Amino acid sequence: MTYRGRFAPSPTGLLHAGSLVAAVGSWLCARHAGGQWLVRMEDIDPPREVPGSAAAILAALPGFGLVPDAAVMHQSSRLAAYASAFEQLRRADLVFPCWCSRSDLASAGGIHRDGRCMARSDPQRAPAWRIRMAEETISFIDELQGPQQQRLRDGVGDFVIRRVEGFYSYQLACVVDDAWQGITQVVRGSDLLDSTPRQIWLQRCLGLPTPRYLHLPLVLDAEGRKLSKSERAQELDPRNPMPGLRRALRFLGLSPSETAVHPSELLDAALAHFEPHRLTQCSDHRAA
Repeated sequence: MTYRGRFAPSPTGLLHAGSLVAAVGSWLCARHAGGQWLVRMEDIDPPREVPGSAAAILAALPGFGLVPDAAVMHQSSRLAAYASAFEQLRRADLVFPCWCSRSDLASAGGIHRDGRCMARSDPQRAPAWRIRMAEETISFIDELQGPQQQRLRDGVGDFVIRRVEGFYSYQLACVVDDAWQGITQVVRGSDLLDSTPRQIWLQRCLGLPTPRYLHLPLVLDAEGRKLSKSERAQELDPRNPMPGLRRALRFLGLSPSETAVHPSELLDAALAHFEPHRLTQCSDHRAA
C-alpha cells in the first residue's frame, strides 16, 4: 500500500512552534517513505474554533515549504460519514445514551465504567452518547515511543463519542477520516498518545484498518507547559519562515542546513539525512 501520512490541525489559533513540529515531522516521514502527505482541518468543535484560524493555518503552511499532495479535507464537510459510523455502532448495541453530569461521575474519578447511564433519563434534555467499553487491553508499538498498553475500562471507561450538543467526538471523526483517506501512518504529538488505544478500539468496532503510529515529543514553554494555541505561544511568521523552521528541525533532533535560503531547500537538505528512528524521543522539551 502506498504510504499516506497527514497533518491534522484544529482551528483554535494560529500556527505555532508545537504545531509546526508536528507538521514537519509528519512531512519528513511521508517524504522519506516516498509517499503522500495530506492536510486535514479538524473543524468539528465550533465552540472552540477561533474565527479565521483555519484559513490562517492553511495559508501559512506553504510559506514553510509544506504543500499537501491533495486538496485539504475539512471535517466539517464529513458530518454524514460520522453519523453513518455512529449508526453502525448503535445498531451493534455498542453505544448508549447518557445523562450523567460531572458531579454524577465525581465519585468514580470522572470515569464512566458501568456500560449504561447511571443517571435517570430525562426526555427534556438531549443525552450524550458513550461507547460501551469492554474489559479489553489494547497494546501497540509506537514507532518512536516504543511498546504501549492501556486497559480501556480502567483508563478511560465508556467515553463520549457524540456530545450533548450533537457534535461528534474527535476520537470518532479521527478514525473514520484516517480510514477514508487511506492513512497508513499517523505522525502526531505525544499529547495524543493516550488517545491511540481508544482509536484502535473504535477501528475494531467499525471494522476499519489500524495505521502505524509515531508520536513526536511535545514542545513545552519555559515553565514546562505544553505550548498551546490558546496561550498564543510562539506564533510563527510565514513571511520569515527560516528561523522557525530551523528551530523545528533542531527540536526533532536534526541538524538544519545553515546555507539553505529557501524553506523547500532547507526541508530537502534535512530529508537527505533523515531517519525516522533517530527522531528525538523525549516528550519533555523546551522551545528554543
